[in-house]
Amino acid sequence: MWGLLFIVIMILVALISYFKVQPFLSFLFVSVITGLAYGVKTNLIVEAVQKGIGSTLGAILPIILLGAMIGKIIAKTNASIVIADQLIKLFGPKRLPFAFMIIGFIVSMPLFFSVAFLLLTPLVLTTAKRQQMNPVFLGIPMLASLSITQGFLPPHPAPYYLVTHLDGAEIGKTLGWGIVISIPAMLLSGWLFGMTLKKVPADPMNFTQDAEPVNPPSLFSGLTVILLPVLLISTSAFSKNALIGFISEPNMALLISLIVAMYMLGFRRGVKWDDMQHWILDASKEVAPLILTFAGAGAFKEILQLMNIGNEVMGIAMNNAINPLLLGWLIAAMLRVITGSSTVAGITTAGIILPVLIQTGVNPNLMALSIGAGSMVLSHVNDTGFWLFKEYFGVSVKNTLCSWTIMETILAVVGLAGVLVLQKLI
Repeated sequence: MWGLLFIVIMILVALISYFKVQPFLSFLFVSVITGLAYGVKTNLIVEAVQKGIGSTLGAILPIILLGAMIGKIIAKTNASIVIADQLIKLFGPKRLPFAFMIIGFIVSMPLFFSVAFLLLTPLVLTTAKRQQMNPVFLGIPMLASLSITQGFLPPHPAPYYLVTHLDGAEIGKTLGWGIVISIPAMLLSGWLFGMTLKKVPADPMNFTQDAEPVNPPSLFSGLTVILLPVLLISTSAFSKNALIGFISEPNMALLISLIVAMYMLGFRRGVKWDDMQHWILDASKEVAPLILTFAGAGAFKEILQLMNIGNEVMGIAMNNAINPLLLGWLIAAMLRVITGSSTVAGITTAGIILPVLIQTGVNPNLMALSIGAGSMVLSHVNDTGFWLFKEYFGVSVKNTLCSWTIMETILAVVGLAGVLVLQKLI
């Protein structure tokens, strides 16, 4: 089994990285050949692929779309610039890396990584140019924050999927403990490590500063839209009321936040309905490739479950007395390195680790966080985030590995350490 798995994963890597086959098609092809090679009946392969795609998209599709729509409205209305300007005034030029780390953490809480990246990176590069600062030195703290929220905090797709598919996990608790772990991970991987990157050669993209908006949104409006999803989701940890439970469900929280964003940042400031509809449609188009990738990953995950790989992993864990949280981290880390996607790694690991979770009774909230941490390790050439950073910041492949990749690995290791500490305390 393990030899077969190694071969098909290498095929997957080659298809995506070398032959540049669209990830959905690559995952679909590998799912089918894996099932056939393992001897699964053809009708069961078809059923597994359909089930995997349906269950995966059913869990995360609304999250991705609603988050992208909110991000587009924030970008189009310059709400993020209003917030950034206030934080820059508060922290001063010398503390800009720390300020952008905070900006990144706040803005990326409700937004998908690529959405937040495309929203904030032009602002970072423009500010670096105006302040005559190294863009990598300024950008890494912000990007560490984006990666941390992507890996640790619901309602981001992978953490949300983990919470909803690991029996006993609760969104409010996972979010709370995730924020606790995020603080040291963000400081070490973003701020402190970023201090060592002042001399990294970079030739970033040039973004001219947009003209000041005639009717900019208020700081209160921008912060309300960005923080509302987190506040709504967090209420589930404090009340079991049916209405609270309804509005704190991530899909509903993001839907409510989208409506608030449309009004506070848009209609109240004179944005026309047709313009708003164009923004929402553009946001949906931008995340369509990501949705297809996650659909393919879901199909592959279901085939792996059909092969009972989870039971094999459980046997290894029981025979070697590996801490289940460490095992979850290692599996996610392996899949992250192989597939290049933190979300794919998290989704796939959830299916593999479930028997171990049931057998050991480990805290499911900590398991979700451990898997999330592992899914961030060693981002390299098969990760879209790697290339986004390289191209936007104008850094060589070598220096991308020495900055972006190391930053991602530091936060993954610190995240695991935080989970293991929490295991001892709670």
